[in-house]
Formats: sequence, structure tokens, C-alpha cells
Amino acid sequence: MQKRLTFLASLAFAAALALPVSAQETVTADPSVVVATVGGTEITVGHMIVAWASLPQQYQDLPDEVLFQGILDQLVQQTALEQQFTGELPKRVEIQIENERRSLTAGEAVNEIMEGPLEEADVQAAYEEEYANAEQEPEFNASHILVETEEEAKAVAAEIEGGADFEAVARDKSTGPSGPNGGQLGWFGKGAMVPEFEEAVVTMEVGTISAPIQTQFGWHIIKLNETRIQEAPALEDVRDQIELQIRQIRAQSKIEEVTAAADVDRSGAEGVSPSVIKQVTVLE
Repeated sequence: MQKRLTFLASLAFAAALALPVSAQETVTADPSVVVATVGGTEITVGHMIVAWASLPQQYQDLPDEVLFQGILDQLVQQTALEQQFTGELPKRVEIQIENERRSLTAGEAVNEIMEGPLEEADVQAAYEEEYANAEQEPEFNASHILVETEEEAKAVAAEIEGGADFEAVARDKSTGPSGPNGGQLGWFGKGAMVPEFEEAVVTMEVGTISAPIQTQFGWHIIKLNETRIQEAPALEDVRDQIELQIRQIRAQSKIEEVTAAADVDRSGAEGVSPSVIKQVTVLE
């Protein structure tokens, strides 16, 4: 397949040599400004912006001076090479141009659909469907003391039953990362803890302390501090997420609609081996 010219290596080298520069004020770009001409062909700021946007992220973050010069050099070189090319474009290049145009145009169509205005009633309805009518799940606030063996766990349980302060014992005996904080685990919901730990917590009453529980991490003595019902987030806290979901659903529906309405004939694909898509050499 065709090898693309690249200036990434030279950009990286130039960045290594570049001296720090002082911050500059942000300027508003005019994409029509001509920055160079090659044999009468204009290269504009717009061409450079598009070239920059297609770079991998690690190169987009290089200093502006390095990027500007590197991109301009690349576009000048490409234009000069294009002008000196006298043969016919290989079939693979023509097809690639067709695919690129199709992909970019389809992308613009999707963006147009996605960016259309939303009705507030639709946002409210989507929010209520997602959150207002969802089953409210309990959350738990617990502390634990983690030790390695059952014998140690039984000894810790006996110590607490004898009147020892749970947090003090946790700070002294627990091997888990929560030990220095008195064993406090904070708030968590179902699915956040390993099954054996969760099964114990959901059956406990607030203020009670469990018998020793074994998990893959060791042996636990658990204290349930509080419980609460997880509240649905406010609409404004999840508005961006809700609006994105609506736009995505709208775009998918439109894609299905226009595809169904199009005059599509797939009969040409019948009998064609799927392996043909890997036969790159036929385009040479």
C-alpha cells in the first residue's frame, strides 16, 4: 500500500533542540490566509490546521513554532511532489480518495444530526427514564479489621466483645490500608466489595459487628456504621450525559432511517469470498 510522507521524526528532533519560548496571546486564525505558494498552488492556514488536527496527540502538544515550521515544510514538499508527478494515479489511491471523501462527508452528516437543538421536554423525559424511575439502591458505610488468620480474627472479635474500641483495635491490629484510619471504608454500594464481604454487610444491622468473615484478602471483622438509599443525581449534574445519549440515539435512528430509505442492492456481494478484502496486491 501507499506509504505516507511523514515529518514526525524531524518534529521530535526539532522539539528536542527547541528553546523555551514565552507565552503568546491567543490569536484568531483566518483559514484563508495564504502562508506559501508552490508553483502557483496556495497553501493556507486552513490546510495547516487540518494537517495539525490529523497528528497523533503526542505531536499536537509540541511547541507551536516547531509544529508550524514542520507542517509548512511537509505541505510544501507534498505539493512539490504532487506537481512533478506525471503518471496516472494508481487505482488504490483513487479508491482511497473515494473512501476518504465518503467517510468525511458521512461524518459531517452525523455531526449535523448530533448538533441539532434539543427540546427540554425530551431531556427531562430521558432523565426521568434513566433515574427517576430507577430502583433506588442501598449504600453502606462500614469499617473493618483485616488479619491473616481465623485465630487472629477470633481473638480480635473477643477483644471487641470485651469492650475494646473498634477503631483503636483497627489501628493497632488491622493489616489493611484502612487500618490507620480506624478501619473506615467510607460509603459503598452493591458490587463494590468482594461477594463474601458484601453478603455479610447486607445482613447486618447498623451498629453491629460481624463474626469473622473470610475473603481472598484474609479474615475480616466488620462494623456497619450507617446505611442510606442512594439518591438520583440532579438533572443539571448529568445533563451533558443525558443530552449526549439523546443525540447518539437520534443519530443512530437517522442512520437506520436513511439506510432503509436508500436504494441499496447488495446482490453483487453474493458469492464473493470474504477473504478478498485482504488481497491488497490486486490494486497495484
